Amino acid sequence: MYKLETSAAFDSAHFLHGYNGKCANIHGHHWVVRVSAASDDLCESGEKRGMVIDFGDLKKAVRSLADSFDHALLYEKNSLRQKTLDALNEEGFRLIELDYRPTAENFAHSFYDMLKTQGLPVCEVTVFETPDNCAAYSEERSR
Repeated sequence: MYKLETSAAFDSAHFLHGYNGKCANIHGHHWVVRVSAASDDLCESGEKRGMVIDFGDLKKAVRSLADSFDHALLYEKNSLRQKTLDALNEEGFRLIELDYRPTAENFAHSFYDMLKTQGLPVCEVTVFETPDNCAAYSEERSR
């Protein structure tokens, strides 16, 4: 199997609603998203002959994904009062509401799904919330 990897990073804030610990408070991370793409075969013809995917195409997709989350407050739906949301919006803050708790595990799964939907041969997505702590998602392959 052939495997390629690329990464991109973004800075954002989040908090874990209903969590009993420091992460219940709004705090920020320099998130790094590492994406692995894989294929048993290489393209056999055309300008992409001998490639799994053009690195430029993979890097562009991963960079675009990271940029879409950059410098925002990422929060779980129904975790903030409407009054709070109204005040943050009035101040002009960039808010991104998520249907899931904003954990590294959930980001890895969500980013995997987003990239697969674009037709990319993604096999794994790893999300680092610190240089030493990360979570990865990959679909198990049936054997």
